[in-house]
Amino acid sequence: MKNVAVFCGSSNGQVQTIIDQAYELGVYLAKNSLTLVYGGSKIGLMGQVAKGVIEKNGNAIGVIPDFLKTKEIVHPDLTELIVTSNMHERKVIMYKKSDAFIIIPGGFGTMDEFFEIATWGQLGLHSKPIAILNMNGYYDHLISQCKTMVKAGLLKAINLDALIIEDSLEAVFHQIHNYEPQPVPKWLNIDRV
Repeated sequence: MKNVAVFCGSSNGQVQTIIDQAYELGVYLAKNSLTLVYGGSKIGLMGQVAKGVIEKNGNAIGVIPDFLKTKEIVHPDLTELIVTSNMHERKVIMYKKSDAFIIIPGGFGTMDEFFEIATWGQLGLHSKPIAILNMNGYYDHLISQCKTMVKAGLLKAINLDALIIEDSLEAVFHQIHNYEPQPVPKWLNIDRV
């Protein structure tokens, strides 16, 4: 594993613990020679993760759609900046450049990225680890909703179990390093996707 995508908010939010933990995630990546792949911004939680990486001399690859370059304010000290034509292309490039995905607090954009990459995994389009780093209990309700979906028979338990869900950085990376992918669904014909 060399590159880790982090999906998170372009705002800091109001919980200092989460802001601090986002920065510490960046520090951890740099200290463990893992390249950050993220949305390219210098603001919000995205900026905190990048700040942690860059301040510890790590590598950060930013991927941003052209129309967001001004709004999200591109980080000036990135190792590499990739400008895409749209949001979907952004997600595809982040997927291709990453060996694992970590979801930390964010809003609709983060949820979109999480659910799309989780769905791609469910469909067998990739077998890369996906981790929810549940900072400060931020995703407790989302995790509960996923369990409700399983109970209702609308999500298979095997697909929920394929996600790494942990409250600490160390536990997330322990699980990522020991990740064993689920088998590709037998009903899926990759050639038709």
